[in-house]
Amino acid sequence: MKSQDVVVLLKLVSLQQEEETGADGIRSHLGAEAPYSVRGLESQLGTSKTEIGASFKRILSNGMAIKDRTTGRPKPNRRNLYDFIVHGLKFVFPASPGAMTRGLPTAFCAPMLKSALLSAGNYIYVWPDPGGRDIGQSVSPLFKSVPEAARNDVRLYEDLALVDAIRLGNQREAGLAKERLSKRLLGT
Repeated sequence: MKSQDVVVLLKLVSLQQEEETGADGIRSHLGAEAPYSVRGLESQLGTSKTEIGASFKRILSNGMAIKDRTTGRPKPNRRNLYDFIVHGLKFVFPASPGAMTRGLPTAFCAPMLKSALLSAGNYIYVWPDPGGRDIGQSVSPLFKSVPEAARNDVRLYEDLALVDAIRLGNQREAGLAKERLSKRLLGT
């Protein structure tokens, strides 16, 4: 498994949630089937078609997704994804704050999560991004295109910010992130 596989899985979950809520989102630009296609995901995630195709093969072979019988699209196994993020992600793809840089806020510094927890620190965490407006401690994203993908999809941004809260490992933040991610992925 590679780090971009987690990003692809979370994007697939985001697309499913978009369908469930009836939101049009990016679908209006790309047509009904296109968001799930390799080409559609390439444009939404800023990742090459080759990487998306390889990711599909890996997530289907390791049980993180199954092929939907009616549509043929990869369908994420949300329980397995949640368990991997909560119990294994910070060991396989650890994150640690780095130098101060300009970027896109992440973890509980992301705009949609900022009010959920009060921090004692003065610095925020950001994914390095030359187009970012905020300055904070850099955190390497799961994949290089994460800032671009997060700008394209608010749901995905929130999920990736929650994942970073777990990766950074502070017990209080990680606990709250796990609860929120459970509600988002499992509905519990």
